[in-house]
Amino acid sequence: MAMASTVKVVLGSIAFAIFWVLAVFPAVPFLPIGRTAGSLLGAMLMVIFQVITPDQAYASIDLPILGLLFGTMVVSVYLERADMFKYLGKLLSWKSMGAKDLLCRLCLISAISSAFFTNDTSCVVLTEFVLKIARQHNLPPHPFLLALATSANIGSSATPIGNPQNLVIAVQSKITFGNFVLGILPAMLVGVSVNAVILLCMYWWVLSIQKDEEDAAMEVVPEDDVVSHRFSPATLSHLTSLNSQELSSPNIRSPPTINGDSGHVDTLRNRVSVSENEIHDASSVELESTRGSNSFKEVSNDGISQGGEKPILSERVSSVKALVDSKSLEGKEDVKDRWKRLLWKTCVYVVTVGMLISLLVGLNMSWTAITAALALVVLDFKDARPSLEKVSYSLLIFFCGMFITVDGFNKTGIPSTLWEFVEPYAQIDHIVGKAVLAAVILVLSNVASNVPTVLLLGARIAASAAAISPANEKTAWLILTWVSTVAGNLSLLGSAANLIVCEQARRAPLLGYNLSFWNHLKFGVPSTLIVTAIGLALIR
Repeated sequence: MAMASTVKVVLGSIAFAIFWVLAVFPAVPFLPIGRTAGSLLGAMLMVIFQVITPDQAYASIDLPILGLLFGTMVVSVYLERADMFKYLGKLLSWKSMGAKDLLCRLCLISAISSAFFTNDTSCVVLTEFVLKIARQHNLPPHPFLLALATSANIGSSATPIGNPQNLVIAVQSKITFGNFVLGILPAMLVGVSVNAVILLCMYWWVLSIQKDEEDAAMEVVPEDDVVSHRFSPATLSHLTSLNSQELSSPNIRSPPTINGDSGHVDTLRNRVSVSENEIHDASSVELESTRGSNSFKEVSNDGISQGGEKPILSERVSSVKALVDSKSLEGKEDVKDRWKRLLWKTCVYVVTVGMLISLLVGLNMSWTAITAALALVVLDFKDARPSLEKVSYSLLIFFCGMFITVDGFNKTGIPSTLWEFVEPYAQIDHIVGKAVLAAVILVLSNVASNVPTVLLLGARIAASAAAISPANEKTAWLILTWVSTVAGNLSLLGSAANLIVCEQARRAPLLGYNLSFWNHLKFGVPSTLIVTAIGLALIR
């Protein structure tokens, strides 16, 4: 593609530069409007500068990608309501055999959950849980936070629904869900294992240190507090709340005070104890009334106190019977509600499995995800607004602005000119060419972010590979998937999942921990380079 006019090149570059700055640094002092508004600003400037026409801007928005992203987010919301992520948390700490076993288990669970529920979702729901587990076992948090973020990025590469750039690649390449998984899965499994080994090697001594008993006693988090942790996968909220059903259960002990929750738990317990006392008193009154029935009959026969004690006692007996009947009715309703919730949770899991099977057999990914989402809405049989409000609509808007901005930048001719310069050295039919291509993708993914990199280079890399042989086109798409995803582990700014883990950990109530840029970088660089190289050797 030839370069556009000088005016369009300059104006288009300015619009793209504004989009890039606000996407990578959403809180810059001179314009702290955030990523979503930044993407819309870049798109608007592309149209105002006449780099792209309004019709071309609308046409550049990829609706199948937005539909797939929306559907998977809704399914994640209902899986959270069905306690899926709570079960994952329990699996993480179940019969743990020490710090190293916990680290390896975290790597595996993070990778698998990211493959099916996206890496961002896994990091949002598991970060605070990981902090609690580390504190409960008196362990340093940073190896586990690194394990969560890096394994989530690597694991998300295995499926088209694992991360946003995979959604783009799956739709543009038209590779089926099953072929996509088969092409990436071996590299993902080996990559997660190697990543875990590197973590163990770098932090073996740290994971082997036992803290002083006095410090440990001060920092241990009760097990019930870990189990009762509540997740919210579709939002980036930093506040957690306990399930009202869990709070109302007298069998669950209250966690330490976090934002005043313990006072609420104590109030509920007092209510439970009061109810128990009322039942006890009621039973006693009923028993006494039975025992004294003969004496009251004698009093009545003698004409003494007929209008006094008997009506009062009758009222008390009636109230007692009514209280006992109400408690038994509540017990029956509780059992009914538990069975209804169990049936609903089963339906949620069945619909999710059905969605995954449909994707594997090759049905349209976008409509499959939307159909599964609407099936869950109908099965819930209540107002869907609270669940739909948890969907990250700002992310969908961000994608719309990004599609327009990147398409406008492509029309300037700059990406094509740069690729024509690199293409002769980046042919995937030999090792050196693969290495050069991987280096280009790695650098651009960390400089321009991975989704814009895929939008800018995807079609060009595929066309170059198809010119060699048709079989190489699929390989080129899979290489782009693998490298652009693993590249997110290079630095703290490499992927949104890293930033989510860092921010969630920093803001966690009473458990806050600051994962520094240097702590991530000194592990991220060797891990990214080694895991990327191994994956390139395994992708065919």
